[in-house]
Amino acid sequence: MPLLDAMKGLACMLIVGHHLARYGPLPEGASPLAPWLFEWLAQDGRLAVQVFLVLAGFLAAGTLAPDGLLRIDRPLARVFQRYGRLVMPYLAALSFSVLAAALVRPWLQHEAVPAAPGLSQLLAHGLLLQDLLGYEALSTGVWYVAIDFQLFVLALAAIGLVGLLQRRAALAPERARWLAVSLVLLLAVASLVLFNRHAELDVTALYFFGAYGLGMLVFWIGRATRRSTWGFAVALLLLLGASALALEWRSRIAIALVTALSMALAERHERLSMGVWPPLVGLGRISYSLFLIHFPVLLLVSAVIERLAPDGPWIDLFGLLLTFVLSILAAVALYRWVESRPADWRGLLALFAVLMACGMLASA
Repeated sequence: MPLLDAMKGLACMLIVGHHLARYGPLPEGASPLAPWLFEWLAQDGRLAVQVFLVLAGFLAAGTLAPDGLLRIDRPLARVFQRYGRLVMPYLAALSFSVLAAALVRPWLQHEAVPAAPGLSQLLAHGLLLQDLLGYEALSTGVWYVAIDFQLFVLALAAIGLVGLLQRRAALAPERARWLAVSLVLLLAVASLVLFNRHAELDVTALYFFGAYGLGMLVFWIGRATRRSTWGFAVALLLLLGASALALEWRSRIAIALVTALSMALAERHERLSMGVWPPLVGLGRISYSLFLIHFPVLLLVSAVIERLAPDGPWIDLFGLLLTFVLSILAAVALYRWVESRPADWRGLLALFAVLMACGMLASA
């Protein structure tokens, strides 16, 4: 489904645009050229992350339980594999960000530049615990990596619980399948109507499982062979989302619902995925690396423009465009050298050590 990559590419562009319009001196200088655009990106561009949450749930369902039953023999090994795939490019990008912040700190006096990290802060970031433990983020978007991992573990635990019950109680496969789907649906409903309405829970998977669960449900809906079953399931999905929005309007949930319904239609009608713009598909494939690497690039470009270039909105706009182009090049390198490689203990420990060394160097 090239449409999924295209959706990731478009969402990533909006998220990067959100950060470029929000952090550092460049957007402050360039915003008078198009104030409405910069204000919209700074305020609402972050909503595109809901697309990633729905897509992540969709892909998790296909990986863990394509027919509703757990298809993983070694769940703990699968958890490590997910951690490794998320964290290896994350550690590489975070190491670069720590060094970039240290380099620009004498030149760029701005609140967007993270402070020199401490040892416990580095460890917390490496273990994806920084938000739960209350540490300042060393780069933008690192919260999403931690939440993605939490969501995967929660989904695996829910489906694995049904698998354990199936073995212990000798449940029929069909009954176990419906029980697993029902449990995911229940978690999604609880998130949409309860947990997602409390901002203090936004460091936990419970806050975001509504969007993630919608993605999982869309995957299973796409497996329906009868048109009537598919139509009923999509109507139920629409009713669920509409009810959550009627209870309390949230733009993020509306975006997640529209994304889920669009994916359900695209999955059912393959022709909707045809004619997708190839560069957008390619951008989607490196979207995770781009998401991770663009902030340190922004810091470096901002410092150079601030130090060497004359003041002016067009100069600042040029700096933002240059940041976007250089970020794509850096993302291609990160994807090719790190993200696309298999995760293993040796590579993971090596990158963890690199992060610690960069952090200590930056502090020194």
